[in-house]
Amino acid sequence: MASVDKPTPTTTNSDAQDPAPAAASAPDDVKTVTEAALFEAFGGVRGMVETVLPGLLFVSIYTVNKDLHLSAIAALAVSLVMVAVRLVRKDTVKHAFSGVFGVAFGVVFAMMTGNAKDFYLPGMLYTLGLALAYIVTAIAGVPLIGLILGPVFKENLSWRTRNPGRKKAYTKASWAWGLILLGKCAILFPLYWWADTTQLGWVLVTLKIPPFLLAVYLTWVFLAKAPPPIDVFAEMEAEERRKASETG
Repeated sequence: MASVDKPTPTTTNSDAQDPAPAAASAPDDVKTVTEAALFEAFGGVRGMVETVLPGLLFVSIYTVNKDLHLSAIAALAVSLVMVAVRLVRKDTVKHAFSGVFGVAFGVVFAMMTGNAKDFYLPGMLYTLGLALAYIVTAIAGVPLIGLILGPVFKENLSWRTRNPGRKKAYTKASWAWGLILLGKCAILFPLYWWADTTQLGWVLVTLKIPPFLLAVYLTWVFLAKAPPPIDVFAEMEAEERRKASETG
């Protein structure tokens, strides 16, 4: 993904309105850059495939033969293969590694309890915890999506005090993520208690991508309308050059 091409902003205080960058990007450029950054941050198409495939393989095998051990081992094996492929190609492995850990927890939990549905329980609990984290941090004024995307946009935490328009956008996005994930949990947890393993598995696989895409789309909408990010790394480099020129 392309890195964000950010303008050098004019510093404002925390009570000021949206900062006025010295060279503001055109709206279309901002939208394109935001789309590219989101695509990079959340793993893109490949990341989605790596998220869905282990669970899809597990429920497919279990639907056919009801063999918990074979289903779990196959899901874990495909996760490890995806990590190995990324390592060989020297790609970013964070999404693949997170998938391996998630699958491994599910496999261990299901093997310990002997209940195939428990393969999905750690991931469901993680989703619930993440939903609450998005909402709590949005209420606290430190929206989680801003903490995640700040480094991607090279703005770090500058949006908290110097770019109120982006803080507002990050807060809206965090609320969107939190409520969407809570809605997903409201569907899955009753099924965990009432449905069988195959029913729960197929619903869970079906709900992997659409809620995620909706949350990413809403984040893109909010950020595309927000002021451009403040590139704090460019500011530090400019300050270093200024000091070097003064001492030289």
